[in-house]
Amino acid sequence: MSRIELEPVDRVEITLLMDNVTDPLLVDQEAIARMNWPKAILGGLPSAQARVSPTTGVPDALIAEPGFSALVRIEKAGRKRTLLFDTGVSPNGMVENMRRLAIDPADIEVIVLSHGHWDHVTGIEGLVRVLGSTRLPVMIHPEFWSRRRISFPGLTAELPVTSRGALEEMGFAIVEERQPSFLLDGAVLITGEVDRQTPFETGFAGHQALREDGWKPDPLILDDQALVLSLRDRGLVVLSGCGHAGIVNTVRYARSLTGQDKVGAIVGGFHLSGPMFEPIIGPTVEALAELSPSLLVPAHCTGWRACQQIAARFPDAFVMRTVGTTITLG
Repeated sequence: MSRIELEPVDRVEITLLMDNVTDPLLVDQEAIARMNWPKAILGGLPSAQARVSPTTGVPDALIAEPGFSALVRIEKAGRKRTLLFDTGVSPNGMVENMRRLAIDPADIEVIVLSHGHWDHVTGIEGLVRVLGSTRLPVMIHPEFWSRRRISFPGLTAELPVTSRGALEEMGFAIVEERQPSFLLDGAVLITGEVDRQTPFETGFAGHQALREDGWKPDPLILDDQALVLSLRDRGLVVLSGCGHAGIVNTVRYARSLTGQDKVGAIVGGFHLSGPMFEPIIGPTVEALAELSPSLLVPAHCTGWRACQQIAARFPDAFVMRTVGTTITLG
């Protein structure tokens, strides 16, 4: 595969707009800003009227839901650009957190949806209610539209699927790419379909897709894609939604595409939660050690056992993610 020349950026800021976890008692640390209770009480969040506090009201807490969304701001040669990566699980959660964090949705220039599962897509409804009909480009993989279900012994359940007609009616400009693609003047790379190479990241057993001849196994979830930046003097920054492709596969693929080995940060879902995935936590941690990332922010579907092991193995690189956390590098 020929190398892709990714334009380096001078600064990147990733704000977690939606995640499974909120903790307003965490404090700031180097490169990491939290929306915590002291900031909220000092006016960092809007106040809600409450009968129990009639004279002051109470600060609105940020909303945590089992989905994922991140706002990415980059700066290159003095120019600032903004994109939205995934939109969360409910129609209102992501945009409500944007309101409470004083983030203007009108700044968004492009939306990237990591894959078609509803917990990364549904918040787009709230966004269009705020923006009105919009021609914002929405970047997806062609498999994004697949009807899917999970099927285990004694349990079969079809998953919510995104309607192409609904997105088009909202005004979004849908862009489907199976291959890697550039955004924002070559400063952002969307991986497209990720090469699967590791022997342990074998996908989601029990996940199926509806094909012309019926329901078929779909463990690889080929529409899973990530966002990649090259941060000047720091290396690659990789942002994953769920990481169905395998977080190690994803980062290795980003290195292969760009020809850059140094990894500055890995942020997002690592999909290591639940009994099915717990056996691969160990191999994943070992492979992450080989990648030697400067910063690790496992989020969303990573799972507490995996986070615990990652934190123990990488005490200097690990960052506990919460809704409202902002990672600033460069």
